[in-house]
Formats: sequence, C-alpha cells, structure tokens
Amino acid sequence: MEWWRTAIIYQIYPRSFADANGDGVGDLPGITARLDHLADLGVDALWLSPFYRSPMVDGGYDVADYRDVDPVFGTLADFDALLARAHGLGLRVIVDIVPNHTSSAHPWFASGLHDRYVVSDTPNQWQSLFGGPAWTQLPDGSWYLHLFDPAQPDLNWGNPDVRAEFDDILRFWLDRGVDGFRVDVAHGLVKPDIAELSVFDQDGVHEIYRGWRKILDSYPGERMAVAEVFDTAPDRVARYVAADELHQAFNFDFLEAPWDPDELRRIIDASLAAAAGVGAPPTWVISNHDRHRPVTRFGDGIPGRRRARAAALLMLGLPGSAYIYQGEELGLPEVLDLPAEVRVDPQFIRSGGTALGRDGCRVPLPWEGDTPPFGFGAGSWLPQPADWAAFTVEAQRADADSTLNLYRNALRLRRPAATLTWRSAPDGVLCFETDRLLVAANLGGSAFTLPREPVLASSPVGGTLPPDTTVWMEKD
Repeated sequence: MEWWRTAIIYQIYPRSFADANGDGVGDLPGITARLDHLADLGVDALWLSPFYRSPMVDGGYDVADYRDVDPVFGTLADFDALLARAHGLGLRVIVDIVPNHTSSAHPWFASGLHDRYVVSDTPNQWQSLFGGPAWTQLPDGSWYLHLFDPAQPDLNWGNPDVRAEFDDILRFWLDRGVDGFRVDVAHGLVKPDIAELSVFDQDGVHEIYRGWRKILDSYPGERMAVAEVFDTAPDRVARYVAADELHQAFNFDFLEAPWDPDELRRIIDASLAAAAGVGAPPTWVISNHDRHRPVTRFGDGIPGRRRARAAALLMLGLPGSAYIYQGEELGLPEVLDLPAEVRVDPQFIRSGGTALGRDGCRVPLPWEGDTPPFGFGAGSWLPQPADWAAFTVEAQRADADSTLNLYRNALRLRRPAATLTWRSAPDGVLCFETDRLLVAANLGGSAFTLPREPVLASSPVGGTLPPDTTVWMEKD
C-alpha cells in the first residue's frame, strides 16, 4: 500500500517552529535541530509551509522565487540538510507549492509581463478573501486580479509559459528529493469568465493536475500531492483525487464541523463515500495555520481542552490519512489577545482590525523552560503567553496524562484501517469499529457504559464513557 494512504503528516509553519540563529524567527536549521520531536511523536511525514524568497506580506504565501530559500529561513544547503536529516529519521518531506498567485515582487510581475497574470479592462465585483475588492489598477489603466492580497496577483493559467514554469518548479524540488507537494488554493487556478459569480472549482483545473500527476509518477519513491480545496462539496473535491490526478485533498468539512454527533457522522460518511468513489484515501484534520486552534474553537477552558483531546482521538481512529498542525499535539490554545502592533496577517490589516486573522494560531512553539521564549530561540517574532510553561514539550513529556503523550500513545497504537462500521450507541455517542479498533466518542450525551477496558482514553474513565471523551478499545 502506498505510504500516503494511511500517513500521519505533521504541518510545520517555519516562522514559528524553532529558531536556530537567534533572530526571533523560525528557520530551516531550527527545524532540523528539532526533527527528533517528530520522530518521537510517531508521524510519517512533515509538510513545510512556504520557505521561498518572499516579501512576507502573507507569511511566505507571496512567493518571489520558487527555487530558492528566503534568507530569513536559511539557504538551499540548509534545506538539503533538513531533507537528509528527515529521511535519515524515516520522515518524508512535503513542501508547499503556491500556483494560484505569485508575489507582486516576482520578476514576471515586476517587469511588466502581465499577460502571465489575470488582467482585465473591466473589473467585476469579485471580492478578495482578505477583504475589499479583488482588483487593483495597473499604471496602463487595466486591472489585475488578486483573490487574496494586492501583493499576490493571480496567475493566468491559460498562458503556456505559466504551465511550463510550474512543471519545471515541480521537477526542481523533486530532483532535490522531496516526497510531495501541498498545493495551495488548488481549486483556484483556472478562472471563469468575469461575468460569472463563482470563482473557484472550474473544470479546467483537472487538466493541469493530470499533467502534474504524470510528472510525479515519473519519479521513484511514491511521490504525492495533496490539494487545498475549500468551500467545495465532497463529490466535487473527490474529482481532484481521481486516479490520474492528485493523491489527497484536505477535508475542510471535517475541520470546520461543529461539536455535534449527527453532523460529524454525516461528514464522516460523506467523506468516506466520496473518497471510495475514486479510490482515494480519506483525510482528516482538526487544525491548520489558517484556523483557530481546536482547544479554543471547541469552547473555553476545560471543556475546550476535553473536546480537543476527544476530537484528536476520534480523528486518529478513522481510516485513511490525518494531518497534525504544529502545537496541536501540545494542546496549545489560540492566542486571542495579541497586541495590534505585532499582528502581521493581511486579514487583520485589510479589515482595519475588525478580523483578528490568523496570527493567534501562529505564535511560536514552546519547547522548554519556565519563561518566554520557552526555548524557541533568543526571542519570538510573536509574543508567547507567559503561562505557556505548562505547555512546553519538556513539561509534557514528563507528564503521563499530557496531550503530548496522548498523541504519542495514539500514534503508537494506531494501525492503518481500511474499513469503518458503525455500531449502535446512545444518543450523542459515535461508536464505530475498524479493522482493529472499537472507537467510541461521547459528544455530550449521557454516560455510556463501556463494553470493555479501553486501551486509550482522551480523559479519565471509570467503566463509563463521560461526555466530551473518546476511547479506543480492542475489538472482540
């Protein structure tokens, strides 16, 4: 079976993982120095958010050079060292590719090659996902499209130069030895006629990915690609992971699901059916660099923590592949009280501060010690809460009941599963069995009498399954 069908993949946001050179910003050598944490955790692969040359208007998702490392993160030699160390530890490496747009500092845009971007003499009413109009005027009077920030002009995938360039970019990183790509805004590359209202998920994107699949398949080692496709129905998402296209697509329905048993079961069933229809693995995720952390999203204080732990065990018990965002394994909360002057997310800036944006889930990780920056480096580009001492890797490794050890134990006990069968359970309880495990998650119903002793529980149990708790049990 291909490795990616059941893999646990850990997302690293490089600015916030670990800082080796003491400038307060995470970097590639910092990641390399901390890879033992991922090997100890038990994941199969890591995904690096962009580390390319960039003005960093949108945290590196505004790329100026797709074939080089931004100096803030290091050098190509540093990347090669990271890749070698990861492979030495048995970890595969996936890198972000950003094909929907470049930076406005990219040589194409800066030199006026605007035929390689989406330009119109008559802009429509499309709005940027970061707020405000999606069009900005050029000196010649025409308008260029930016579905995100004005510093991120959208590429024209009808231009053969764009297609050839990205084919070459893929080969550049595959030749260096990467194991795959995470495709940013995968459903946005092909734009409709500007008279249409719907911007995303145009049928023309599939021709692009069929070409990319041929490139990936031409390399040994089961290279793969995972698509970011949001606000799209499961049956439409499944088209991106047909046998001749990409390998996985993120499950945003599961990520955004409320803490509701009926809705979660509906989403799980729809996800399994859509993936099975095209022979692809389902994927599961409860957090990433663009969403509030689950501890905060699921509720304040202790209820949020219990639910986040229960959600993690539920996710890791499902068949398929799962993604873990850095800090999720530590149970980090969203940092909601960052001062306005330190926030850099364009969502916050373009909204005039009415939208907090994504900085709160990007606060650097706490590794050890009792005071900030908790071993992250000599400083921290976003301030860490003073009470994060209890969340450090060092503190949690020594605590048998910590969230870190819950994840470690789950990944140690987890076995790839091919099937899921629902079992009867009281209202509010989801109960299913896979090839090896019986999983029960109480999402707020009455206490559920357990048929046997659990091998793992998200919270303490004593013969019954309390609310906001998930357990794994051996099958009969």
